[in-house]
Order: sequence, then C-alpha cells, then structure tokens
Amino acid sequence: MLAHTAGTDETLSLILLFSGLWVGWIGWSRLRGTGFDRMPGWGGWTLIGVAVTLAVAATTVPRALLGPTATASTPTGPRPTTTATLRFLWPRSGFVTSEDQLTARLELTGATITPATSTSVSPDTGHLHLSLDGALVSMTGSTLRVVDLRSVMPGTHTLTATFVAADHLPFDPPVQTELTFEKVATP
Repeated sequence: MLAHTAGTDETLSLILLFSGLWVGWIGWSRLRGTGFDRMPGWGGWTLIGVAVTLAVAATTVPRALLGPTATASTPTGPRPTTTATLRFLWPRSGFVTSEDQLTARLELTGATITPATSTSVSPDTGHLHLSLDGALVSMTGSTLRVVDLRSVMPGTHTLTATFVAADHLPFDPPVQTELTFEKVATP
C-alpha cells in the first residue's frame, strides 16, 4: 500500500508511519537514558508499543477507513495498448561484471514517464519497472537506474524492463525488454 499509490490513503499512511517513528524515537530515547528523563521508564515501553501499533495501522487503517481503491493488483477494465517501445542502451546482453552495482540505461520512445500514479491511464504515459531474475527491484521515473548486485550470486541473471501504465499495470500487449548478464566472483 505504501509503494507509490498516491492519494488520500497514501497521505494517511505516511502520517501514521512518521508518527510511529517519532513516538518510537521518544520511547527509545527514554529507554536508553538519552532524553526525556522526567518520563517514567514504563512510559518508554508504552511509547514503543504505540509506535508499533501506528506502523501496523499505517498499512491497514487507511484502506479500512477509505474503502477499496484501484491499485496495481485491481484491474479497472480492459488494458490499453500503446505504441511505445523500450530497449536497453546499456548494458548489452551477455555483459560480464564483478562489480557490486550495475548501471542500466534504457531508451523509451513513443511515450513519456510520469512520476504520478493514477487510475486514469493513457497509452503514452506510464512508469518503468525493472526486475532482476523476476523480482521487482525498481519502479523508476527515469531511464537511468543503478541496480544493487551485492547480494547477487555469481552466475547468469536476467534483467527485465517493463513500461507499464500510470496505474502500474501492464499495457496489452506488454512493453518489455530483457537481457542476460553474468556476474562473476570478484578476483
């Protein structure tokens, strides 16, 4: 829910989440003895509990209060088509690296990237999703992305880029490109 949904439910989630962080910081400071000396020790533990409750509420309460909204998992009808094309400028398929990060540069033609999520989709605006071995690693607003490879084991891997509509769902047919690369152990 917090991942790039925009709107009232995202705002409420963020308020709850940051309130939880702030309350948790106060409680933790009291328990460590680095602040809020006039508060009893049990007050610090109470604030930690409130912080956890606020963090959980950040992911559940807004949806319960505001009702269901269109999300990336709720299609809103037939998917639009697009004439957009997408390709990797860098790296090239077959690239070999021992580095801890990989800079991917994409070229999107026939459409523009929008930073806003919306349930009102058009065929010429959307987002770029980048996946490594089938796992989403980025929902980016740019054709340039640095991919963290520190936890990637040596071997052959697949990097996939997908241009999706502003609601984070794919076009029909999907606009996607992929390449394989090899990560080798650091010499």
